[in-house]
Amino acid sequence: MFSLELAGASKRYGRRHALASVDLAVPQGTSVGLLGANGAGKTTALRLLLGFARPTRGAARLRGLDPFDAASRRGVGYLPERLRLPQSMTLQRFLHLHAALAGLEGAELVHEIDAVTEMTGVRDRLHEPVDGLSKGLAQRAGFAQALLGQPEVLLLDEPTSGLDPLGVRDARGWIESAHARGATVLVSSHVLSEVERTCESVVILREGRIAASGALEALLQPGESLEDLFVRAVAGREAPGPPKHREGREAPGPPKHRDGREAPGPPDGLGG
Repeated sequence: MFSLELAGASKRYGRRHALASVDLAVPQGTSVGLLGANGAGKTTALRLLLGFARPTRGAARLRGLDPFDAASRRGVGYLPERLRLPQSMTLQRFLHLHAALAGLEGAELVHEIDAVTEMTGVRDRLHEPVDGLSKGLAQRAGFAQALLGQPEVLLLDEPTSGLDPLGVRDARGWIESAHARGATVLVSSHVLSEVERTCESVVILREGRIAASGALEALLQPGESLEDLFVRAVAGREAPGPPKHREGREAPGPPKHRDGREAPGPPDGLGG
């Protein structure tokens, strides 16, 4: 079964093609990175998959159903890129509302809120207004909301936005834990190093079309990073090599003595 599908999906906004005949099928239980330069169509693809917009042509499926069918969203967690938290609502009330929308109730609802807030490090902020949270804490609260009920499908748009290095590491752990328990995870991000760490496969969009897709181990050439692959797929060129002088010679290495030996490095510390 495919958790996420686009079949010949195109989306036009006036004269502009945001997506053009995109075919995407994400099997249940896999983790995939959705990549592309700004304006490549990533957000449009997410909007079609979640039922926020209809394709101009083609079809979208969420858990095998039309995304406009409310049943398709059961067991789906979503963290948007621009997280808009309601004003004058405590974090506890915010999470209570989303837990109820996820079908949780009673003791299960209370337990789930306790669990996700403990995991994401915002349990001590439950009684604070969400619109007063810092960017990093708001992102953690957004993760808590997306993880309520242990969703079967998790869609994350720029999940590390606003997080400090510790938060980035924590977010990586939350994503890996969700995948380890069998959730389908789609991560849309410009932070390629994190996508490379958390995703098995990638789909790279270029001007509304798929430029490359497949398992990372199959797409990456020997010695190549995901950044190299991204440059090759999106810009149509190889990643740059060592820096060169204007006339084409490589930039010099460490300074040398006249007899050819390298000049000494900085002195060691006392007692070193």
